[in-house]
Amino acid sequence: MVSKRFWKKKKVLVTGASFIGSHLIDRLVDMGTKVRVVNISKKHLPFFSKLVRSGSVEFISRDLRNLENAQKSVRGIDIVFHLACNYGGRGYIDLHQGSTSSNLLLDGSVFLASLNERVEKVVFASSGCVYPNFLQTDPNKTIYLKEEMVKPPYDVDNMYGWAKLMGEMTLRAYYRDFGLKSVSCRYFSVYGEREAENHAVIAMIAKAFIRQNPYEIWGTGEQIRNWTYVADTVEGTLLAAEKINDATSVNLGTTERTKVIDAAREILRCTGSNAKIKVLPSMPTGPYNRVADNRLAKKLLGWEPQVKFMDGLHRTIEWYFANKNENQIRNCLKKILLGS
Repeated sequence: MVSKRFWKKKKVLVTGASFIGSHLIDRLVDMGTKVRVVNISKKHLPFFSKLVRSGSVEFISRDLRNLENAQKSVRGIDIVFHLACNYGGRGYIDLHQGSTSSNLLLDGSVFLASLNERVEKVVFASSGCVYPNFLQTDPNKTIYLKEEMVKPPYDVDNMYGWAKLMGEMTLRAYYRDFGLKSVSCRYFSVYGEREAENHAVIAMIAKAFIRQNPYEIWGTGEQIRNWTYVADTVEGTLLAAEKINDATSVNLGTTERTKVIDAAREILRCTGSNAKIKVLPSMPTGPYNRVADNRLAKKLLGWEPQVKFMDGLHRTIEWYFANKNENQIRNCLKKILLGS
């Protein structure tokens, strides 16, 4: 269980304040933490604008790739939650390699600034994209990705995965050479309220929302994911910040194995759609079998997911249908999915 007493004493920086970051901010404020948020734009400010107006959150729009900006941002901070990154879902990962490479500069700047300003600890949002692609090709195999599987020869998921791996390795080197405490949280297919349409679960919900027919699924639909509800991810991230100091990397993912096509069928059923499913194998798909082993998180953090995928899916559908405009989504969905 997360210690409210621990967090009430801390001054925290959250970089990146969109989906996961905004939920983390809410949780920190609820525990009485002093929170500073730095984001490159004000795009996601509506998620927590009330907290800014009340004085509970200090918000700064700033490009952290600039080292001077990063050092100003981390100054006086105890714990840095580094979630900011150039990312936009599967279409973006596959089609925008040059853009995602900027994460190498971003992470390096934040980590060096944290070291220079003597931050107590860095909590890094890493990813299941660091795992070897060759382990994730066969959906008919039952495989759970263990932390120690990330080793030479590295075979990560595109430039985005390389940046996350380099971030983890940098933090391990900083801990070994300079004593900077840190932990890398490997997120696996996080979903939930406030997520954007360029991620799989929300993309599938959005297609049902605009009554797409035929209803398109990227890939064959046989690819397996372990979608993890955002509240569980935030809980694991806070526990990792409390309990791990030595730059260990830990999986924060459910062991539930769900086929994309099964998720799509449930979304159509839940939304009352009779649309015909059309699979698109030529579109960006990602690995065909990505599921976390979370035994290390149970051992080190006492953490495991509490929300079953179908329960979280229904909550997310309800949120989406209550908060989105059909015409607006219809006009922009294709562009969002491709990250253009």
